[in-house]
Amino acid sequence: MAALEHATIQCPYCWEMLDISIDPSVSEQTYVEDCQVCCQPIVITAAIDDRSELTVTAEAENA
Repeated sequence: MAALEHATIQCPYCWEMLDISIDPSVSEQTYVEDCQVCCQPIVITAAIDDRSELTVTAEAENA
């Protein structure tokens, strides 16, 4: 099992920077996680390309 990848995102509601963990064994994933500060739902999309580079985006769920 691969170690988790760590990423930093910015909450689209309160603008706080948040540390999250991504499972690199799944090449593309989208899930909802509540902000650790303001508790609003954030849609997180993560993808790992062929060069094992991680791309993460964070969007408001009710946008």
